[in-house]
Amino acid sequence: MTNYDNIQYEVDGFVATIRIAREAALNAVDRKTLDELGWALREADGDARLRAVILTGAGDKAFIAGADISQMVELGPIEARDFAAAGRRVGDVIETMKKPVIAAVNGFALGGGTELALACDFIYASQKAKFGQPEVNLGVMPGFGGTQRLARRIGQARAMELILTGELIGADEALRIGLVNKVVPPDQLQAEAKKTAEKIAEKGPLAIASARRAVRQSAELSLAAGCDLEAELFALLFASDDQKEGMRAFLAKRPAKFEGR
Repeated sequence: MTNYDNIQYEVDGFVATIRIAREAALNAVDRKTLDELGWALREADGDARLRAVILTGAGDKAFIAGADISQMVELGPIEARDFAAAGRRVGDVIETMKKPVIAAVNGFALGGGTELALACDFIYASQKAKFGQPEVNLGVMPGFGGTQRLARRIGQARAMELILTGELIGADEALRIGLVNKVVPPDQLQAEAKKTAEKIAEKGPLAIASARRAVRQSAELSLAAGCDLEAELFALLFASDDQKEGMRAFLAKRPAKFEGR
């Protein structure tokens, strides 16, 4: 297991928890943290033991309070483009992983924090969580994919309002508009995310990866092309040991023992 400076990486059974650990900076991400986060996500995806990942922030105040402004203030256009690309790469890693990623948002998820949470498969939020894209207050705009993923998640009009006003919203409003999937008391957030991750881990990992891919690509495909992809992935699973085990276990009325083969 790799040692990281700004990331805490923990494994418990089939689930990895990746925690941004810059608590003194409200877990704001600088370039080093983005690079380490990408490495940690790749490490989890490459670990055959693991079947789900939880992404969260250290402490109880912030998930990711945004990008580290102290390191951005003097950037020129070329450096800014490079920094945005680093943030985008992390989102791309999350989206292309074989294992599902749950964002457990425990406090402020602002700017890049909202953007990286949006890249995850779904979001559980503490009642204390705050979301927003306040970049326009700083004379810039989202750069880690926020203009694209937020509009796809909650619709263009709502995304436009949040991005152009820089307004912050609480967890209940985020739930109402479909930004998050569930809101829980702060002391229950990690346990709730872990419970769902463990439930996913009980399923066939090849089936989970294929279903995740089909849903992810649905936004980019026509209905006909999406259904074609679904049928192809469905058929390919019948070449796996997991498909035989799952169906035989069902017929035998016993729990399936999936091995990801």
